[in-house]
Amino acid sequence: MKAIKHFTLSWIAIILFIGLLFWLYEQTTPSYERVDGEETVSELHPDVQEAVDTLIDRADDIDIEVVITDGLRTEEEQETLYARGRENEEDIVTHARAGESYHNYGLAVDYAIRNHDGEVIWDIHYDGNNNGESDWFEVADIAKDLGFEWGGDFNSFTDYPHLQMTFGLSISELQQGYRPPVEGE
Repeated sequence: MKAIKHFTLSWIAIILFIGLLFWLYEQTTPSYERVDGEETVSELHPDVQEAVDTLIDRADDIDIEVVITDGLRTEEEQETLYARGRENEEDIVTHARAGESYHNYGLAVDYAIRNHDGEVIWDIHYDGNNNGESDWFEVADIAKDLGFEWGGDFNSFTDYPHLQMTFGLSISELQQGYRPPVEGE
């Protein structure tokens, strides 16, 4: 009888421990919502927008003017960009088709620098604040501090103007309708 009681209590303890582990996992894992497949994204995710605003302010503090050249893209805009360099003599600018870019989900932006003559430039070597460092790379470092992944670090297709926040979601998960949580919703 004592052995059965000990065996039962051991299993109850194990089940409670496993339950506690699942509960802790749920508390520390963001809850991604699945949205209706017909829903379209109409703006940048609020956390991305806030980080973009902070990026612009921090760059301005070190005399770099950041210009956001692209944010949310429709699927039609993505397909047009994908065709560039494939259907004409221009350079290929993306390998992502419609629905395959974080831009399509409001989770990415592209940037450039405005020089002191007021021109928007994509010169990654430009040092307009004359501190001996490329303004482009200074902006990338600020962005990474804010939680962005920078396209300049991509191995397969270096994309210097690109910044994205994935929130741990893959393109496949986004295509299935999963979205990062929005605080307050």
